[in-house]
Amino acid sequence: MTARFLCRTAAARSRRSSRASGPRGASGIAAPLAVAVAGALLLSGCGDQTDSAAGGADTQGRKAPLFDKLPKKIQKAGVVKVGTDAAYKPMEYKDGQEIVGLDPDLANALGKQLGVRFEFTNGVFDGLITSMQTGRFDMIMSSMTDTKDRQQGLDDKGKKVGKGVDFVDYLTAGSSILVKKGNPEKITSVDQLCGEKVATQRGTTSHEILKKQIDKCKKNRERPITIEPFDNDDEARVRLKAGGVVADISDFPVAANAAKSGDDFEVVGDQMESAPYGMAVAKGNDEMSGALKEALAKIIKDGSYEKALKKWGVEDGGVSEAKINSGS
Repeated sequence: MTARFLCRTAAARSRRSSRASGPRGASGIAAPLAVAVAGALLLSGCGDQTDSAAGGADTQGRKAPLFDKLPKKIQKAGVVKVGTDAAYKPMEYKDGQEIVGLDPDLANALGKQLGVRFEFTNGVFDGLITSMQTGRFDMIMSSMTDTKDRQQGLDDKGKKVGKGVDFVDYLTAGSSILVKKGNPEKITSVDQLCGEKVATQRGTTSHEILKKQIDKCKKNRERPITIEPFDNDDEARVRLKAGGVVADISDFPVAANAAKSGDDFEVVGDQMESAPYGMAVAKGNDEMSGALKEALAKIIKDGSYEKALKKWGVEDGGVSEAKINSGS
C-alpha cells in the first residue's frame, strides 16, 4: 500500500469521525480522539501533498539549476503557458494535435534548465500580446520580432495601445519574398511590387515592410501595392499558389522551408530588415525575463541550442549571447 493511499485513508477516516461526533453522536470522547490520531498521521507520516495535488513542479524539477529564478507563481504551477501561432513551419506548426518545430524544441531545452514544462497553446498571431496581458499566457514564443514599438505597446501609427512587452531574444531573421516556382513575374526586389497584389500575415514585420513600400510607391508616382493580409502564413501561401497574388512576404525561415518542402515556390532576392526574434513576457516581469535569459545562455553554452537549430535548418540565424530587448 502506498504512502499516498495511507494519507488519503487517514484523511477519510478523520472526516467520517468528525461527522459522527457532536451532540447526537454515540461516542463523544472516542470520536475527537480518532480525529486527533488521524491528524497526527497526516502531519507526521504523509508530508505536504500540495505540489502533487495542484500539478506543481515535481521533486526533480525543483532540483533544476534555475528553478529558483522563476516567479513563485510558475514554480507552484510547474508549467509555463505559452501563446503561439502554430502555422509557421519550421518554427512552430501542428503535426496532428501536437505543436512542433524549433520553438517547442528550444522550450523543451529551456525547461530542463528551469525545471518546468512549457505548454503551447495555438492562437491568432496579432492577438497573442493582448491574450498574454489578460492572463491567458505567461509568455509568447511565436517567431515574434523584437521591435521598439512592441516593447512600448505602440501600434503601427505610433499610438499607445498597451503596456508593451519585454523580449528575450533567441534568433535572428529577416523577411523574404516567396514567389511561384520559376518566378514567372521575374521579381527580385520588393521595389518591383508596386501596383501588384501581395499576400502576407497580418500584424507581422513583413506586413510593416509592405506598408512602408506603399509609401515609396506613391512617392515614386507608381501605383501602390494591394496588400492581402491573412491570419496565418499558410493562408497567404494558398493564395499565392492559386495565382491570386504575385508574392508572399514572410520571415526567411518560413519562406525557405516552404520552398524546400515542395515544388510550388521559391525564394527570390535578399533578406530584408533582419532583426531578432524574442520570447515575449509582460512588461516589468523581470523575474520571468531574467530566468529565460539565464536558461537561454545555459543552452547556448551546452550545445543543445545549436543542435535544435541544425535539426530545423536555421543555424544561420543563431545567436551567441542571450539578450533582452535588443530589437530596434
